[in-house]
Amino acid sequence: MITALLLAAAQLETAPVDRWRLMWSDEFNGRRIDRSKWDFDVDCAGGGNEERQCYTARPANASVRDGVLTITARREPYRGPAAMHGDTSGSPGVTAAKPFTSARLVTRGKTAWRYGRVEVRARLPLGQGSWPAIWMLPEAWRYGQWPLSGEIDIMEAVNLGTPCEACAGGRENHVLGTIHFGDRPPRNKFLSTDVQLAGAIDGFHVYRVDWSPDRIIWSVDGDRYAERRLGDWSTPGSTDPHAPFDQPFHLILNLAIGGHLPEGRNQKGVSLEGFPRSMQVDWVRVWQRPAD
Repeated sequence: MITALLLAAAQLETAPVDRWRLMWSDEFNGRRIDRSKWDFDVDCAGGGNEERQCYTARPANASVRDGVLTITARREPYRGPAAMHGDTSGSPGVTAAKPFTSARLVTRGKTAWRYGRVEVRARLPLGQGSWPAIWMLPEAWRYGQWPLSGEIDIMEAVNLGTPCEACAGGRENHVLGTIHFGDRPPRNKFLSTDVQLAGAIDGFHVYRVDWSPDRIIWSVDGDRYAERRLGDWSTPGSTDPHAPFDQPFHLILNLAIGGHLPEGRNQKGVSLEGFPRSMQVDWVRVWQRPAD
């Protein structure tokens, strides 16, 4: 895989200036998570969605082996900080307890990008209450706190494999691509599109977003399924029509358990079966064009 990646990068480096060039990647070929590329969010805050996990930096929740990053959600009581990163509204030292643990990896403070193609090859967990996500948040929050500075969800999936009458094979197989923007809640806005996975829902798929100044395009396994154009989004933090998606964003990989989205769909709530549940990531690649 390394040889193929280097060959592809070499070909792109000699391509015309409007072609994609590999700018950053992690193939997870080492013996541990590369801390020069990734940091961990460590909290039991519930992600603002009443999620049921504590995020930790323990190897039990995130590790690398045989060229694959594995994020594992475990059913175990845990206590940790009650506030998310950057939240100064609470009292210092306050903790919270949750019935599950998991991990949330971020490139915040290490690498962020303004426009580009982000690709992630990943295998997602099944089960009611599972909420794996590949997404991006602004590095500097230039236009204000969420969602004034935007959010780009490359892939979210909830409750994969659970009963679903409208799904192929009668099992939940949808993934979603979404942007969040607008004013502070409850005046926030979002645009979301879902698509049914082709092939095995518990197999590896490539999730991609192409982000340019005037549009954001979502694809799975090379098949485009959603597009948002300039004029579809806005923020009260700026009159520039490109805002808020004209600033550097960092990447996030996480596996949540429970929360508003999964618990309100399919069989509702969180099933206690099937733990530990794991999200696996084969590689992450970020491409850019000099023109952007």
